[in-house]
Amino acid sequence: MPRVQIRPADAVTTTRLLLACFVALLVVRSFVAPARIGLMVTVATVALVLDAVDGEVARRTVVTRFGARYDMEVDAFLVLVLSVYVAATVTPWVLLIGLARYLLLVAGWCWPWLRGTTPHRYWAKVVAAVQGIVLTVVAAGVLPREAALVALAVALALLVESFAHQVRQLWRLRPAEARGRPSAAVTVAAFALVWLALVAPDRIVDVSPAAFVRLPVELLVLVALAVVLPRSVRRPLSVVAGVVLTLLVLVRALDLGFTAVLDRRFDLLNDSYYLAPAIGVVRDSSGTPAAVGLVVGVVLLLVVLLVVLTGAVARAASAAARHRRVSVSFVAALATVGAFAAAAGGGVASVQTSELAVSQFRTIGTDIADRKAFAERIAVDEQLPAGLLGRLRGKDVLLVFVESYGRVAVQGTSYSPGVDAVLDHGTAQLQAAGYGARSAFLTSPTFGAASWLAHSTLQSGLWVDSQQRYDQLITSQHATLSSAFREAGWRTVFDVPAVTKDWADGSRFYGFDKLYDARNVGYRGRRFSYATMPDQFTLAALGRNELTPGARRPVMAEVDLVSSHHPWTPLPQLVPWSAVGDGSIYDRIPAVGGSPDSVFRNPDQVRAAYGKSVEYTWQSLVSWIVQRHDPNLVLVVLGDHQPHSYVTGTHPGHDVPISVIAHDPAVLASIADWRWQPGLHPSPDAPVWRMDTFRDRFFAAYSGPALKGSTP
Repeated sequence: MPRVQIRPADAVTTTRLLLACFVALLVVRSFVAPARIGLMVTVATVALVLDAVDGEVARRTVVTRFGARYDMEVDAFLVLVLSVYVAATVTPWVLLIGLARYLLLVAGWCWPWLRGTTPHRYWAKVVAAVQGIVLTVVAAGVLPREAALVALAVALALLVESFAHQVRQLWRLRPAEARGRPSAAVTVAAFALVWLALVAPDRIVDVSPAAFVRLPVELLVLVALAVVLPRSVRRPLSVVAGVVLTLLVLVRALDLGFTAVLDRRFDLLNDSYYLAPAIGVVRDSSGTPAAVGLVVGVVLLLVVLLVVLTGAVARAASAAARHRRVSVSFVAALATVGAFAAAAGGGVASVQTSELAVSQFRTIGTDIADRKAFAERIAVDEQLPAGLLGRLRGKDVLLVFVESYGRVAVQGTSYSPGVDAVLDHGTAQLQAAGYGARSAFLTSPTFGAASWLAHSTLQSGLWVDSQQRYDQLITSQHATLSSAFREAGWRTVFDVPAVTKDWADGSRFYGFDKLYDARNVGYRGRRFSYATMPDQFTLAALGRNELTPGARRPVMAEVDLVSSHHPWTPLPQLVPWSAVGDGSIYDRIPAVGGSPDSVFRNPDQVRAAYGKSVEYTWQSLVSWIVQRHDPNLVLVVLGDHQPHSYVTGTHPGHDVPISVIAHDPAVLASIADWRWQPGLHPSPDAPVWRMDTFRDRFFAAYSGPALKGSTP
């Protein structure tokens, strides 16, 4: 074996390797102790400077193939180490930068021509240096997050271009034997990939090694068809099968996400609507660059998945056609194993991909049928009672939605004791100020997201549990709580701080007289992740703009409090009501809690942040009610849905707390037959209604002669 001679440039590279190892130790240490950023950045900078030094030394002495390869691998290792740290502190997709070199090495195991050498390209060395420099600067934390994300995106784009150029050159230079049939490793990898795609689980609870050792019947069918079909049919059929398999893998991945976050499966016809709101949440929580990076990354991933899976199906089919005798034996053997296992009760055979496809088609059919049935339900609106809302004459009535305020907030969780304490203290504060409260639970039509489904359900008295139903409803003239109050003489207001653009559908359907959103309440302070403004400011602005003393029409307002919206951190602090002003005070007061990126690394911190956000909203609301001293104020306060399942745990149900708060005892007396519990804190055995039943019960309770003592 020839002996490798270590030359001066190689000695410099070895020094760089030692420095890179030291950086790796500092990165590993940062996961269990405070990061020593200054030392890590300094050592990484020295290693990067020495990269230029060993190149100069090599040019002045001698350039060897070993030295060039050694230098490249040390560069790749340092970039990987830095990308791990930046991925943990800034954004996960940076790992693509660090893994690029190693993904190419893995690909070389399947396609040996990728292990070839290409002519020297100086630009490749420049791109490699850019990766290290950008990662070091970002790790140092000297750039704003938005600028850091842009720099990382540019670095990744340069890296993709460099690797694409290298792969193109390797393809052109591949040896003659590689231009024919692919290696056996490629064929085996293709079969394995198709196998895994067919048996991959679609629920988090099913993810286990055992899930991947089942026998996919669809693969046996693919091999059998490849054996009997002519090439003219087999090839286009393989492409179609690859595209369909890619779509089903995507649906299965969405099922995993939906069951993990929203506690239900993905609905192909309805849930595509959530793409834009989901991107909006990422943009509002982490900034526009992060949202753009997410979209670009997902699109690239889908393209790669489509190409790879379609190619794998085509390769498996062509291999089966070339080796018909082996393929027939393969199918027969596996079918026999599956039959014996089924007879023995083993059940190793799997048709879950076919079942998934059938399920999606059935869901589409069900959605289409539901469209007709729901349209008929919308058209049949019961006649509103006589003396509509007369018992609330002269009252300002606020319908207050507390974002993500679910049953888990008030019972049986690690964070419920804190929320319960705030509710119990709030009950005492309200009683001291002359207010009473009654509480229970409503079952929401949605879970984890899609607040508008809950809002429209409560307002309309219809069960709006899908985007399709919502779209149908808001184009109708169906009566809502808002339209009924407007018909009965109230000024109707929507106060929705999460809205940042015109909302024509809401104006047309709900028919409110005034909409307050993020743009027209005069807020001049910072935003808090998703929340454009603190709940305390939302309430203060509503009081200042609509609930003024003196002669005016009574107000009915839907108010959405969003400080408890995902990601629940950071939170504002309560300030004296006299100091709220235009909200600029929040720029001078530190926020509570860490950034979403830091908090979401720890599930316990996520749950604690959720609990604190609900506590903040209720503290703001109770404090606002008490300081107003308004005897004609009535509030209906409820949650829209439970928080995501990584906060609630699995299958927590859809119940949300609801409370009616009033100063006038007659208001609460009108709902005595509801048997709701006193105070703001419903116990586990409090009454539970479906949310769509509330509207008509509310109309029945408060329609009739005006209550004694009400101000006209």
